[in-house]
Formats: sequence, structure tokens, C-alpha cells
Amino acid sequence: MLYYALMFLVVGLMAGALNLAGVSTVAVQISWVLFLVGIVLLVIHWITGRTTRTV
Repeated sequence: MLYYALMFLVVGLMAGALNLAGVSTVAVQISWVLFLVGIVLLVIHWITGRTTRTV
């Protein structure tokens, strides 16, 4: 999830450098949402403390 957030951020920064305001805005907003979702999932994982099962 955080990988995709980083990729959308890179696309947004490149679009901003090329002066494509619409594409840049959408890409950066998508990266922000993906980053927040990734952080929320990480916090949930830490709180529940679940680990992998060993057989």
C-alpha cells in the first residue's frame, strides 16, 4: 500500500514539474489517501499484535 502511495507521489511530482496541474493534484491526493490507509492498517496490525502461525 505504501509502495503505491510512493509511486503516485512520484507521478504527481513529475506532473507538477511538467506543469500539468490537474494530473498532479489527482495523483498527490491519491497518494495521500493511500498513505493514510497504509498507516491505519499498520496501526491496526500493531494493536492486534497478530503474528504468523507456525505449524
